Amino acid sequence: MAGMFTLGALGVGLSVDAFAASVGKGAAMGTPKWRDAIRIGAVFGFFEALMPCLGWLIGKAVATWFSEYGGWIAFLLLVGVGGHMMWGAWHGDLAEAHEADEKKPGMGVLSVALTAVATSIDALAVGVSLAVMGVPLLAACVVIGGVTTIIASCGVMVGKHAGLWLGRYAEIMGGAVLILIGAAIPVQQFLMKG
Repeated sequence: MAGMFTLGALGVGLSVDAFAASVGKGAAMGTPKWRDAIRIGAVFGFFEALMPCLGWLIGKAVATWFSEYGGWIAFLLLVGVGGHMMWGAWHGDLAEAHEADEKKPGMGVLSVALTAVATSIDALAVGVSLAVMGVPLLAACVVIGGVTTIIASCGVMVGKHAGLWLGRYAEIMGGAVLILIGAAIPVQQFLMKG
């Protein structure tokens, strides 16, 4: 779980909701410049890196209680978060949120920060999983935050061309990535025991 490839895949999975939201921001802005995209991406990346830290602290506090079942807890959290992302995207919650967001005036830092917090809540649960699995906190947060910054910055620029339809499919793919990572945990534990 602690491999860089897995952390990168986890970062991609967590960042797709930030990507979807940043596509909406880019579409609302009309013609964003790269400096605007990077600023928005950095805000998303910061909160996407902060939430796993908080979740990791919670997970470390309870990890000793659940050490025997840690793999299953991580599995349930990742599959649950991924499934919720896919369900929300499939049922239109994402598009409705973007439509409501576009009606708000301005692209201030507070508006972006609130959106970033909302899209990074899933990373809190993933942070608990990381702690239970013994993943190093700094590496996880740097990778997740960095990947999210890059993907959300690109999302802003995509938004001015692709509009909101892409966000739904990105959210579904991100949920699928989290489910696959979660499903790999019990398989990995089974192989280690056998």
